[in-house]
Amino acid sequence: MSHGTPNSYYKSEFDRTFDHGAGLPWISTELDSVRAYQFEVHFQVSPGVNNDSPKSFTLAAKKVTGLEMALEAIPVNRVNDKVFYPGRPTPGDMVVTFDNTYLRRTGTELWQYFSDIYDPLTGEMTRHVNASEPGASFKMNLVEVIQLDNQMTPHASVDLFGVWPTKWSAGEFNYSTNDFHTIDVTFKYDFMQQRNYTV
Repeated sequence: MSHGTPNSYYKSEFDRTFDHGAGLPWISTELDSVRAYQFEVHFQVSPGVNNDSPKSFTLAAKKVTGLEMALEAIPVNRVNDKVFYPGRPTPGDMVVTFDNTYLRRTGTELWQYFSDIYDPLTGEMTRHVNASEPGASFKMNLVEVIQLDNQMTPHASVDLFGVWPTKWSAGEFNYSTNDFHTIDVTFKYDFMQQRNYTV
């Protein structure tokens, strides 16, 4: 069976045209990548959390990793063949590195939310959740990692649902470096979705 010669997407869809003396050649940007550093992180706290933290907030994040959803592959053996079927999904661990820890009290706000899940001084778990509130949960309703285009307009986002912090870690204190101090917070999440605002 012959598949034939594949066509070039750039050549067939975005071939460069140029009329001499009528301006510069037109260059396609349809397949250009989005810059990795143009993003924002928005948090929405679930109802029923009775503390002084805001119900939604945006913090300066330096780096976000662990946005992933993996499927376990189930092997099926049939005589001489071995095939695979999708099995149990496993979400990743989102690690957010925050670097604006001075002006916005980022470290304090993140520690307050972490201690709402587990207070290391008293040993209390989810202490500020009001169970009588409809939809109350210690998990965040939504965390959005919003991707921005070259004009800083949101064009897509990775949405996480059922989010709660599992680890709060202060960056290294070191006189020999000239870097801003950071705080790493690890979050667990139950569900995720990739959205595109332009479609």
